[in-house]
Amino acid sequence: MLNIVLFGAPGAGKGTQAELLMKEFGLIHLSTGDMLREEIAKGTELGNRAKSIESGNFAPDDVVIALVEKKVQENRHAAGFIFDGFPRTIAQIGVLDSILESIGSSVTMMVSLDVAEDELVQRLLKRGTEAHRLDDQDLDIIRKRIRIYHERTVAVIDHYKKVGKHYPVDGAGTLDQILARIKDQVGVAASK
Repeated sequence: MLNIVLFGAPGAGKGTQAELLMKEFGLIHLSTGDMLREEIAKGTELGNRAKSIESGNFAPDDVVIALVEKKVQENRHAAGFIFDGFPRTIAQIGVLDSILESIGSSVTMMVSLDVAEDELVQRLLKRGTEAHRLDDQDLDIIRKRIRIYHERTVAVIDHYKKVGKHYPVDGAGTLDQILARIKDQVGVAASK
């Protein structure tokens, strides 16, 4: 089972690359942002508790964990998963490890898409306009999300570095160039 934790600041291209990786390797894409927006749109209990993401904050851990665990259990026989937006904290790393252990698996690698902040801002503003996402149309919220990402996730990156599962990838260039870089890293991780 190939399980990729896909990391990168908002606008780094995680969703786009996850779609390409899904097709390439037959993986299930679990985007916590997409799952949370869906729950909010449906007006579910989890969605109502997750509304804090609309102001640029992370959703509560218990909400995110419940969503991820449900999706993993529903797809326990998949070829693997792409975790997009999870884990974002040290506590969530342990939870993800437990969830995957429950289906006899583990994290294969963490791919971090590295993109300059100015490029991230431009990508998010463009996405906000094209996809009509209000959270991507407000420059203050965008900068706050990028700042929070860096503040809260450095420890997660450090963890995966320590356990030899961190694979940085240059997130600039064409979609195909970035995908090729990720596929190269998947090959390196698979050979370990």
